Formats: sequence, C-alpha cells, structure tokens
Amino acid sequence: MLSIPPEIWAERVKADRANPQHFYKGRTYTFDELLALRKQEGIAELIRPDVCRDRHMQCQRAISKLADLFDEKRPDVAVVVGNDQMEVFTSEHVPAFAIFWGQYVEGIPRTPEFLAKLPPGIACAEQDRTPSVYTQYPCQPELGRHLIERAMADGFDVSQLTRLSTGEIGSNAVPHAYGFVYRRLMRDRVVPHVPVFVNTFYPPNQPSAERCFNFGRTLARGISSWPGDQTVAVIASGGLTHWVLDEAFDHEVLEAVRKGDLATLSRIPDEMFRAGTSEIKNWITVAGIMFEAGLTMKLVDYVACYRSEAGTGSAMGFAHWR
Repeated sequence: MLSIPPEIWAERVKADRANPQHFYKGRTYTFDELLALRKQEGIAELIRPDVCRDRHMQCQRAISKLADLFDEKRPDVAVVVGNDQMEVFTSEHVPAFAIFWGQYVEGIPRTPEFLAKLPPGIACAEQDRTPSVYTQYPCQPELGRHLIERAMADGFDVSQLTRLSTGEIGSNAVPHAYGFVYRRLMRDRVVPHVPVFVNTFYPPNQPSAERCFNFGRTLARGISSWPGDQTVAVIASGGLTHWVLDEAFDHEVLEAVRKGDLATLSRIPDEMFRAGTSEIKNWITVAGIMFEAGLTMKLVDYVACYRSEAGTGSAMGFAHWR
C-alpha cells in the first residue's frame, strides 16, 4: 500500500475476503468475523477516498524525509535487516537468521508474464522494489563475514550466504524488503551493504522478540569492533501491524522500541507476531542494535492505512535513531 495508488487500495480487499485466516490480537478470524467484531470502530470513515489519499501522501512525505536524511548523512556502509517471503528461500530451507557476505545481490526486472500473474494492485508496486534493468547492488563482504563470526562467538548459529538462491517465485532477485530500501530510501544510489535476514514469517523456527533484540545487540558489537573508520547505517525494513491493523499494539511496540525496553518486548506473546505483523521483529532487531549503541528512536510518523471496514490494511511506521 506504500507503493500503489490509494485509488486501487480497495482492489486488495478481494484477496482479504478470500483469505480464511486473518490474524488479529493473537487469534484467527475470517473476513466476515472481523467485520462483525470491528463494526463499532468507525473504520468506514477511514476508508473514504479522501482519507486514503491523504494518508498515502502522508506516507510519501515520511519516506522522502528518511531518504533526505540518508542523503544528508551518506554513510560509507549499511546493514539492512529484513525478511524473505519465499523469494530466495523455499519451504525446504528457511534459516532463522542469515547474513549475506557475497560481493553483490541482484536486482532483476519482472517479466510481463510474471506481472500478469500477480494479484490486483501488486503488479504496480513492483516499480518501488524492482529496477527497470538488471542491477548488481554492491555488498560489503568483509563486514558481512565479521558479523557472522561475531554472531557465532555470541552463540547465534547464523546461516551464511554468498549468493542468493532461487526461491519459490523462480528468481534469485533480492527480496522486496531490500529492493524497496534501495529504490526509495537510497534512491538507487546503493552504498556497500550487508543484507541480514530474519525469519519472521514461517514456523516453526521464527526467533522470539527477545532473541531478535539480543541478535541486534550482537550485530552492534560486531559493527563497533569492525576495523577501520567508516560510518555504518543500520536500516529496519518492514511494516507494523498488517494485514489487520491494531493501532494500540503498534503504539505499545513503538514505545518499547523507543525506550529499548526488552522486558516489555519479551512479554508480548509470539501469537501477536503473525503474518505481516511479524515484520515488527525486524524493527526489534534494529532496536537491539540501537540500544547497544546508546541511540534513541525518534518517530517521524505513524500512519494507519485502512482498506476495508474489517480493519484490513497496513500500519506504516517511519523512524530514525540518533
């Protein structure tokens, strides 16, 4: 929903209605059950065309602000924490944590045939996460290896990658969690970087919120002990609650992340981190990094983007640490 015009947000509701498993507050609902549960919340007012347009523009302004900040600081290196959605892994192999230390990852344009198979609204989102021509995005293998060695020394058995494999979509293109960062935050001027993968989505080996936070602390120690005098940016890629919004939960998490409050994060039942909402664990990993670095989160904006009266949609969070 960050990448498609608000006029076609409603197209995604067709898929919402067909989905028999919507996760909300630790339970599973059908679309109609959600509709009945949330009918008193006044969500109808939040899916008016003018509201959708305003909130979409609010998101675009926040993205631009973060991209401007990245341009202003222009780090030498970046570490990007995201997750895969069977784009480079398969159901036969999903690591809990993985760190890439190859020379580059690949951006591969989608074919017209591939785009034609995508659900309504998804195809036009590809422009924000896939380059128009084949691209090799530069990585930083020395830092990647150093982070792997540090993680292993701290008791994290991470998978190592020097080339992305071909996932269930039939391509080894870098996943959209990273492609969006390259295109929208780095504005196609990608600095040497280390992609870090966290399995937020797929049971049975999703790391807990506490484990993600502590993994972040290990990454911070690895970054700080890396030889040389270079500026390293760390980026969390992922949404807040979706595909069903829970604004109260989002604000609880954001406040805990702002404070580096591991106790609160650890008390959240893992049942709350399901489907797209699980991407919050990428934020929690980076919160661990920033806690170790002594930095505090500043919220740029929080935008709840609804697309149906059942509360489906995506909650968008934008922040930086300083």
